Parts: sequence; C-alpha cells; structure tokens
Amino acid sequence: MNQPLILTINIGAIRRISLNRPQARNAQNQQLLDELSAAFEAAKNDDSVRVVILAGEGDHFSAGHDLKEAQEKRANFTVEQRWAYEELRYFDYSMQIWDFPKPTIAQVQGACVAGGFMIANMCDLIVAADDAFFSDPVSQTLATASVEVLIHPWVMGLRKAKEFLYTGMRMTAADAKEIGMVNRVVARQDLETATMELAERIAQAAPFGLKVTKKSLNRSMDVQGLREALSAHFDTHQLSHMTEEFKSIRDKGLSNTIKSSVNKG
Repeated sequence: MNQPLILTINIGAIRRISLNRPQARNAQNQQLLDELSAAFEAAKNDDSVRVVILAGEGDHFSAGHDLKEAQEKRANFTVEQRWAYEELRYFDYSMQIWDFPKPTIAQVQGACVAGGFMIANMCDLIVAADDAFFSDPVSQTLATASVEVLIHPWVMGLRKAKEFLYTGMRMTAADAKEIGMVNRVVARQDLETATMELAERIAQAAPFGLKVTKKSLNRSMDVQGLREALSAHFDTHQLSHMTEEFKSIRDKGLSNTIKSSVNKG
C-alpha cells in the first residue's frame, strides 16, 4: 500500500496540511496532488477548521511537479490526454486552493519552485523562512510558457514577473517580501511557530465574516480579469507543449531539469 503523501494535523481550529515527500523535495506526483485535493476538500467540509496552513515536510516546500513521473508515464500523451490531466491536477486543483472559503497560509522553506510556486501563491498569505527561495525556471529549462497557472503578475507585479520568468531567476524570501508577494520572513527555526501564531490570530475572527471577506477580496481580482487571464494562459501553456523546442528537451529527459532548478546556485 502506498504511504500517504499528505499529512494532516489539527491544532485547535487550525489544520496543517503538509506535503510529505521530503526525500523527493516534495515533488508533486499524481498521488500527492490527488491527496492534496482531497485534504482541502475535507478541511472545507469540517466546520471545526477555521484556517489552513499548507506546508512541506523536510528541507524544501516543493521542487514542483514530479518530472520523473511525467517522463515515465505521460511523455507520449496525446494532446487530449495531456490537456485533461493538467486541467484537473494542475489548473483545477490550484484553483481549488484559490477558491477555498477559509483563510489559507503557505508555510515555505527552502525551494519553492515552479509547481511549488504555483500552489504556494494560491494561498492567501505566505510566511517564509529566511532560507526560502522562489523560482519558475521552466521557460528557460523546458521551453514552455511558464507553469499552468500564471499567477505571477498578480502576486509580484508585471515587470518583476517578466524578469522572473524571462531569466528563470531565483528570488529570495527577503526580496519576495519587499515586492509584497510574501507577508512575513522569519528565521528557519521559527517558521512553524510564526506561521501558527498568525493562523491562531486569524482564527479568532468570526468564520462567516472571514469567508465573505475573502470572497469579496478574490472578487476584486476577478473583476480585474484574473480568472479569465489564468484560464487563457492555461490554453497557451498547452500549446507550448507541442513545440519542437519542448519535444527536444523532453526527449533528452525531463527529470534532469527539476534537479538543476533546485541545485543551481
């Protein structure tokens, strides 16, 4: 039987949902993503849960999608098969976090890369350790149009998003806080405590009031076109999988790119 790749724990009104593949830098394979979606659905339906923390076990929050599994199982997918897989597990699952009716906090340490960047930025708030770094290098390494959910310009501004994606650069936690993408930066040893303290402070508010406040805040982004823009980019991302550039990289082995994106200094 497969070991659970998502751990959940309740601490009062807080539910911590943790990615649990530390030996793989919490790379997101199909099992992990399916379990993550189920964990959010369970938290949504549990009235005792007021705030959710999304964390990662081990040294890294998440190195992104599991490209080794993608190479082994999905390299020869048809357009239709790839579209269906990524629409559900990458786009819909991410939007499930964005639309989650309760406050969410990403607790980030180490690498927060590509698919990891994507799900962390679906959360309402981010608390980062001082060793955290953010990166989406796939335009550089995979020749694709970023990741499936182009949340970047909405959380870091257009010009910084262009620099971030064009260069495949790393962004430190301190720099991410400076541009407003991260709420708080703390010492690594204080990360769990600081995130929990913030969650407990939020959980003191009335649940329905928080729910409708979050709904209004997200709607303010929707009326500016966020949801339509994200949906349009998903289509563009799928097109980029069909290029000769991507096929050449795929044939050389996708799994090497995830290692270089985390290990590159």
